Amino acid sequence: MLFLSSLFNQAMNVVTDAQTNSFPNAPTKILWLQVGGLAALLAAITFSWIAYGFYQPRILARIGFVDLAIWLGIFQGLLGAIVEPIVGWFSDRVLSRFGSRLPQIVVGVTLAGLIFVIASWLVETQLAEGMRWIVPVMMTMWVIAMIIFRGPAIALLQGFAPTSQLPQANAILALVLAITSATSPILGLILKQIGASMTFILGAIALLIGSVLLWGSMPRHLVTATSPEVSTTKLTTKSLIMYALPFVVGLGSGLEINLLLHILPSHLFQANMNLSIEYIQSAILLVAGISTLPLRSLLRSLFPRQKVAFGMGLGLAAIAGCLTLTALSQNGIYLILISAIAAIALGLVLTNTIPLALAMVPSNQAGFGTGLYFGGNGMATALVAALVITQGEISSMNGSLLSLFALVIAFISLKKFAKTIKN
Repeated sequence: MLFLSSLFNQAMNVVTDAQTNSFPNAPTKILWLQVGGLAALLAAITFSWIAYGFYQPRILARIGFVDLAIWLGIFQGLLGAIVEPIVGWFSDRVLSRFGSRLPQIVVGVTLAGLIFVIASWLVETQLAEGMRWIVPVMMTMWVIAMIIFRGPAIALLQGFAPTSQLPQANAILALVLAITSATSPILGLILKQIGASMTFILGAIALLIGSVLLWGSMPRHLVTATSPEVSTTKLTTKSLIMYALPFVVGLGSGLEINLLLHILPSHLFQANMNLSIEYIQSAILLVAGISTLPLRSLLRSLFPRQKVAFGMGLGLAAIAGCLTLTALSQNGIYLILISAIAAIALGLVLTNTIPLALAMVPSNQAGFGTGLYFGGNGMATALVAALVITQGEISSMNGSLLSLFALVIAFISLKKFAKTIKN
């Protein structure tokens, strides 16, 4: 447990430094070292989610919660839709009070690591019949602990790059996210060999290393692009609509991404591609990750004055189009081509995700903006998971209709956002 007390000590040091040594000025260039530190933490977060997703249903089924294993993911997605915005709002207050989001990030990492360590002990223990409920409760607490620091950590990107270069900086995060996620099938084989207990220990260590690399990359005098004062916007119908925009865009993009990673791999598997669905999903994510680097330069040169809303809208339209085209043919070569185009479009969406979430709210509410966006993503994940459970399989037609619905609501929100910029 020594690393847990060490993290708390680091949090206190961060608080002390930030109170006296923070700078409110935005950077004039991309701070690549800090972006790299954030990417390291994002990789650790992704690995932890892979480990959790691999063992959660297995552990619950082993202790007799088979039905709960099916529905717990949906409940946790809905929980994220509520908790993400609240945590993001709170992180803006932490920033206002201490001049940094790092204290909240360190606390969240500590809680998630502690739960991982306790879980590694529990899986080796024969729990009494009346104590089995502790496991799903701890799993839900772990999800909340991850939410506590994931959104606020990503909101740090605002202080690492000028507003106009946020897509370029975020492309690195998108690359790391996609490639780490793409290793899921291979990691699954490794995690199965080493067992649940060691997997959870590795998850705790990964979070520790990621947080240390992020903290180590930060300058002694913490840089923040936000004002130390958080504005208190009076809630009106207009302000509620504006705050709903990032949530709705997150819902629309989350629906399309989940449908893409469910429908196309399933169709390719049925077309006798001799690959499991998990490996096809990994291939799509890998192409998406690799495409983020050329896409960031291409869009910057072709549309230097366009907002990130354009890139997001273009990517979502391409994904919806590809999902609609899957209903036309089940030919393997045709589906591979459609999947490649959809993967590139996914790379475009990932590149513009965080810059758009940050742009849709005032600069001193960056945590709230990312929380609203990821809350919408959580709602989308829960909806798609519920459809898969109730229907067994999402048909091409239903997937096409749902993706078009997601595109429409996202487009309406993006258009509304674009109008506010002009005004």
